Amino acid sequence: MESKSWLAALQAADARRPDLPGEHLIVLGVGLLLLMATGRSRSIVGRALIGAAAGAFIGRAASGTGGAARLASMLNRVRRR
Repeated sequence: MESKSWLAALQAADARRPDLPGEHLIVLGVGLLLLMATGRSRSIVGRALIGAAAGAFIGRAASGTGGAARLASMLNRVRRR
C-alpha cells in the first residue's frame, strides 16, 4: 500500500511541475538512442530491459504532461492551413 501512495505522490508532483522547453524532444531522443542500443546487448534479458526502458521513454515523450494533446493540436493547426 505504501508504495502506491509514494507512486501517486510522485505522479501528482510531476503533473504539477511546468514543462521544460524541449523536454519531450530530449526524452524522445533518449528513447530512440536506447532503442538503437537494444541490438548491442548480448543477452536476451539485457535486450528486454533496454527495450522496455526505450518504450517507457518514448511513451513518456508522447504522453507526458500534455505531450499527446500538444501533438494533436499541432496536427489540427497544420491540417487547417
